[in-house]
Amino acid sequence: MIQGNGTRVTEFILLGFAVHQKVQYILFLVFLVIYIISLVANFGMILLIKCDARLHIPMYFFLQNLAFVDLCYTSAITPKMLLNFLVSDRSISFSGCVTQLYVYGIFATIELYLLAAMAVDRYVAICNPLRYPIVMSQKACIQLVTGSYVMGSLNATTQVGLLFLLSFCNSNTINHFFCDLPPILALSCSNIDLNVMLLIIFVGFNLVSTLLVVFFSYVYILAAILRMSSTAGRHKAFSTCTSHLIAVTIFYGTLSYMYLQPSSSVSQENDKVASVFYGIIIPMLNPLIYSLRNKEVKEAVKVFVKSCS
Repeated sequence: MIQGNGTRVTEFILLGFAVHQKVQYILFLVFLVIYIISLVANFGMILLIKCDARLHIPMYFFLQNLAFVDLCYTSAITPKMLLNFLVSDRSISFSGCVTQLYVYGIFATIELYLLAAMAVDRYVAICNPLRYPIVMSQKACIQLVTGSYVMGSLNATTQVGLLFLLSFCNSNTINHFFCDLPPILALSCSNIDLNVMLLIIFVGFNLVSTLLVVFFSYVYILAAILRMSSTAGRHKAFSTCTSHLIAVTIFYGTLSYMYLQPSSSVSQENDKVASVFYGIIIPMLNPLIYSLRNKEVKEAVKVFVKSCS
């Protein structure tokens, strides 16, 4: 990693948000509250599912892993962002930047595949209920989660590994509040065609393949629900999918907006807003969506609170 003057790049500067210092303090408090809620809600979801035997079924196994993934990737970017609101030195070492990008890339990709696995779980539960215990066995669930981690590791390792082939000579200032790949590539004076091509291929494949799984799962689910003669049965079947459908819509919509729009100075600023929603707010929303709209989780929370009191 050599700059134009021959010196080695050892750190980057994160510009963050171009707002007044007083607004920086307000944003610090807002995001600190959001981060604390994310930590408490996701850790609470993991603990609740682990402790309540009634939740030891595939749907909640995936939800437990989703909560863990949300914890990891929001913790990869939020603490550094919070610190930068309070200090003037917004530098991050090259190794720290690469580590942040690697952890973020792994768990963000894993979430895509977990959401797809959860869609398959709902499809089997509604469309093939008699075969559900066989198809969604413990072994199958573990394989789906393991496959999600493999895809996340493959994506992040490939993207980050290629960074070590680049030289940076334009600047070391990243126009973002964390080390995301597109703004880092924008600083390179090397040929980044291979990096951009693989970024498009990997992001496109991960987005499209998982989205197709979700889409076709819900096409079959909707068809099965419409064939039900009982109104109560329709309502129960649809209610089990609502939380997941909301989470999928928010997550895929934000991610698609971030990576599939043309690059420009305006889009970079829009990316920051989308990244806040995607990397900080969604990890807080997911456990709230599933807990507020899920009868079993609400009952488990009541039992847990009653036992603690």
